[in-house]
Amino acid sequence: MRLSRYFLPTLKEAPSDAQIVSHQLMLRAGLIKQEAAGIYAWLPLGLRVLNRIEQIVREEQERAGAVELLMPTLQLADLWRESGRYDAYGPEMLRITDRHERELLYGPTNEEMITDIFRSFVKSYKALPLNLFHIQWKFRDERRPRFGVMRGREFLMKDAYSFDIDEAAARKAYNRMFVAYLNTFARMGLKSVPMRADTGPIGGDLSHEFIVLADTGESQVFCDRKLVEMGAPGADVDWDDLQSIVDQRTAMYAATEEMHDAARFETETAEPDRLTARGIEVGHIFYFGTKYSAPMKARVAGPDGKDTEVHMGSYGVGVSRLLGAIIEASHDEGGIIWPDSVAPFDVVVINLRVNDEAVCTACEEAVARLEALGKDVLYDDTDERPGGKFATADLIGIPWQLTIGPKGVAEGLVELKRRATGEKVSIPLDEALDRVAG
Repeated sequence: MRLSRYFLPTLKEAPSDAQIVSHQLMLRAGLIKQEAAGIYAWLPLGLRVLNRIEQIVREEQERAGAVELLMPTLQLADLWRESGRYDAYGPEMLRITDRHERELLYGPTNEEMITDIFRSFVKSYKALPLNLFHIQWKFRDERRPRFGVMRGREFLMKDAYSFDIDEAAARKAYNRMFVAYLNTFARMGLKSVPMRADTGPIGGDLSHEFIVLADTGESQVFCDRKLVEMGAPGADVDWDDLQSIVDQRTAMYAATEEMHDAARFETETAEPDRLTARGIEVGHIFYFGTKYSAPMKARVAGPDGKDTEVHMGSYGVGVSRLLGAIIEASHDEGGIIWPDSVAPFDVVVINLRVNDEAVCTACEEAVARLEALGKDVLYDDTDERPGGKFATADLIGIPWQLTIGPKGVAEGLVELKRRATGEKVSIPLDEALDRVAG
């Protein structure tokens, strides 16, 4: 992609109302544009990152056995009345009446709709276990939307819903999502810590938040340092028996400030391992039994032929929120530092003299060879001054910067910079390609 033909409206300064680093950098790097309070247009660069994050989430859900569908953004109020949540949910719900006087709402979550889908088609325990997920835009009318995509009103979310014959099976489904989340966030270059959480308006008696540690995090968290140092379980696990992995992670102390017990923290955690930090919630999982299946009559015939209410859980990941979380955890004074797995482009090729035929030829060769290696390349062929090009490359955070100018062409060298470390080397193009290819 040639930058001269791309739409990348960067800003030298962030608007004064952007209070946190991720909001400032997303605006400055041309990822988003605010259209209303808590509502953003996703510009081309931001959309590329959003799509890559979404794909990682999808792959890890499918690896854990979940099946994708897509539910609409608008839901019937009558479904929520069945569960008893329509009046209880509060002013965050955006209620709508259509031209036929039907009461609708813009979905803040999908427990009722997925339960209705399930009960319409599944009648026997033989179809269980079942986990259905979708990735869809949601709306919650926050009183004070702030911090950019970290607390917006419209947001992209993955939510999955499990259906099982009894509590024992449902807890196995919970464990699968628990492990899937650890793997998901690790693939994005994030260290996530599961922390026991309040179930809130979703309900139920078992819940964990997945918290990413960042100096600029939204809330204080307390945990055993060993939890942060643990690697992700990885894909090569026994997906039918994950209890030992979950037990290992939940045996150590970890709590948000809402759930924190200072006495327990001191008793259960050795002093050198007591970590107090700032954190950002990026995922939340719940087991809530028959909270929705009972009032909505979601039943299946059991092995004895008798109808039984299914046990359910729900599992959310803030897909759009993850962009903000990644930036909060990975940036410097120059701008964003994208992990390779979610970066909008893999490499930016910087042409230092666009009116020099030899330099342009060398740049186009580099672009073609990188693309042949399967890399997404942004080619800066603009007539901007070199300093401006370098500043833009740092700001937008692409993992590799490959710079070509007249001196390098004459010497048969290119300059390769790794954004994450700042390391620069002048090497032949073949060697640079080998490094980028990994």
